[in-house]
Amino acid sequence: MVTSDAAAPPPPPGVLVRPARTADVRAIRALVAPLAEARVLLQKEAVAYYESVVDFVVAEVDGRVVGCGAVHVLWEDLGEVRTLAVEAGVVGRGVGSAILVRLVERARELGLSRLFCLTFETEFFGRHGFTAIEGQAVEPEVYAELLRSYDEGVAEFLDLERVKPNTLGNVRMLRVL
Repeated sequence: MVTSDAAAPPPPPGVLVRPARTADVRAIRALVAPLAEARVLLQKEAVAYYESVVDFVVAEVDGRVVGCGAVHVLWEDLGEVRTLAVEAGVVGRGVGSAILVRLVERARELGLSRLFCLTFETEFFGRHGFTAIEGQAVEPEVYAELLRSYDEGVAEFLDLERVKPNTLGNVRMLRVL
């Protein structure tokens, strides 16, 4: 069953989802580190997080960051959910869902009509309206433009050969907003 945005539950009690600030970057990196070590998420340099901090939201419990996620614009109608991570001790408590609901809201605020993700967590994203895709999600002209990007996430979206070792086993999923 797909969760409708109109019926999206509020964040769990005691969980605050808010825009990330530069002071949150260390906590974001700490959340990502074990997942990067397990090859679930890609590890990035600190500078990459500071450069993209405006893409991120964080989830707090009692003032402590326990989750994060980002929505990154790829094209005029297309964005990507990136770096969705939740502390192991709060997995299954609705924190990831609360983050994803906020990222979908943010995507709509930005005027996006489609969201992409590259994930191992197909059931989670499926519950939120994402479906697996094959091939390209953009027209050839847009593909050609996106090839000019230096962003590794765009290379992953395009399924370029040079990033395949980093994306093995991941499923490409898309949600129409």
